[in-house]
Amino acid sequence: MSNQTTDTILMVRPARFGYNEETAANNAFQTNDRSRSQSEIEQAAQAEFDAFVERLRACGVRVIVAQDSPEPAKPDAVFPNNWVSFHHDGHIITYPMFSPLRRLERREEVIAQVLESGFRADRRTHLETSEADNRFLEGTGSMILDHDHRLVYACLSQRTDAALLDDYARLIGYQAVAFHSTDAQGQDVYHTNVMMALGETFAVICLDSVKDAAERAMLEARLTGTGKTIIDISLDQMNRFAGNMLQVKSTDGQAFLVMSEQAFKSLTPAQVLAIEAHTSILHAPLYTIEQYGGGSARCMLAEVFLPK
Repeated sequence: MSNQTTDTILMVRPARFGYNEETAANNAFQTNDRSRSQSEIEQAAQAEFDAFVERLRACGVRVIVAQDSPEPAKPDAVFPNNWVSFHHDGHIITYPMFSPLRRLERREEVIAQVLESGFRADRRTHLETSEADNRFLEGTGSMILDHDHRLVYACLSQRTDAALLDDYARLIGYQAVAFHSTDAQGQDVYHTNVMMALGETFAVICLDSVKDAAERAMLEARLTGTGKTIIDISLDQMNRFAGNMLQVKSTDGQAFLVMSEQAFKSLTPAQVLAIEAHTSILHAPLYTIEQYGGGSARCMLAEVFLPK
C-alpha cells in the first residue's frame, strides 16, 4: 500500500452548521434558498454527518469524531481539512483562512483529541500568521497532495496564494504544480479539491475547468507521468461535487473512493467502471451540507498520517 491513503480520518460534528455569507463571496457551490430554518438546517446536517460516519466505520475506516463547540458559532466547522493537516513525519500544520468566521475553527482541543487517539506529533507549523497580510492557503482544500511523488497540485484563487503555495511546498519538501481553474461562468474555482481528486493509481479531474491549453497539457503530462489514469469529469459533474472525493482505506487495507450520493449519481456508468477498476466506491447523502456549506465528502475528511 502506498503512502497516498490513510485508514484514519478526523471529522468534526457540526454544532451550528449553516450558510456562511463570508465564504459565499467566492464559493459558487453554496446556495441559500431560505426554504428551511436555521434549526432545520442544523438538524439535517447533523443527521447527514452521523450517517456518513456510520457508513465509513461500517467499511472499516477509523474515524475520530470531534464535537464542535456551540459557541462561538462556526457554520463551516464540519470542514476541518481546510485548517489542519497531519503528516507522515509527525508534522502538524495549521492554515490561514479567508473567512474570519472560519478562523475560529482552529481549536487545540481538536488536535489534542487526535493525539490522544494514539498518534505522535514532533513538529508544529502555524501558517495562519499570513492572515494579517490577507494571504490564504486553505489546507487540503487549496491543495491536492501526491505523497508518493511529493507533488502539490493547486489551482490558484483568492483562497490559494501562489507565494504561500511555494513556501508550503518548500516546507514539506514537495514540488508545487500550480494552475488556474474556472467554472462555466468564468469564476475561479475556490478550492482545488472540488475539481480534482487524486488516488493511488488514478485522478478524477475536471479538465474542462482548466482553460489554458498549456496548463491543461502540463497537468495531463504530470498525472500520466506519475502513473495516474485520468478519469475526466464535466463542469456539470464538478458542480455536483464529482471532483470532491477522497480515497481512504480500511484498517485491513481495502481502498475506497469516498464521495457524496449526489456526486455518485452524476457519474456515467463508464466513469463508475473506470473508478471501480482501481478502487471500491463509498457514498453517502450529504445534500444539506453541500447546498448550504458549498463543500462535500472530501471537505469533511481530514486525513491523519501521523506516526502512531
